Amino acid sequence: GKTDMNTLIINAQPDYKNDAHYSIQLMNHFIGLFKEKYPNDTLEIRNLAGEWIPRATMDELLTVRGKQIAKKPLTEQEEKVAQRTDELLNDFMSFHRIVIVMPLHNFNIPSILKDYMDNILVARKTFKYTPEGLAGLMTDDRRVLLLQASGSIYTNNDRYSSFEFSRMYLDTVFTQVMGFDSFQIVRAQGTSKSAWKAERD
Repeated sequence: GKTDMNTLIINAQPDYKNDAHYSIQLMNHFIGLFKEKYPNDTLEIRNLAGEWIPRATMDELLTVRGKQIAKKPLTEQEEKVAQRTDELLNDFMSFHRIVIVMPLHNFNIPSILKDYMDNILVARKTFKYTPEGLAGLMTDDRRVLLLQASGSIYTNNDRYSSFEFSRMYLDTVFTQVMGFDSFQIVRAQGTSKSAWKAERD
């Protein structure tokens, strides 16, 4: 039904309260267009940098997952990590439309977004292992849009095009691993002044 089409914005800009960032400007532009086109649809935002996102460290996810698999009891703090990662996963799974907002950090996704992905890429929940290989479990008409800002330009089919790993990683994980129907990207590129200057010179 219509209610399945709620949209989740995952904002991975670490400085998420600062509207000067091109990624935040892209997000705000998207929100404006979305509300115009779908006035009755729900749009929710998760500012990752403002939330507790358990990390794949021995203190957090790695030990918890290992103990869960081995059916060993968790400590009180490990229980909190387990509850939080379940919360993040269930929240993510309840949306059929995902919009990821991010700046490009050293040719890849910001580390806070990687931490988030480590909470939602869960075998038997969002994908499964089969004798034929990985199979996505999120195959009921789910779509993801990436709003990406970068200081340089990566779409000129030059040596820099292969440097941009974020799109390749996210596209692969959402469509090939989790089974999303579509992955799209909107880029604000060449936002650093030196890049603009080079364009004009």
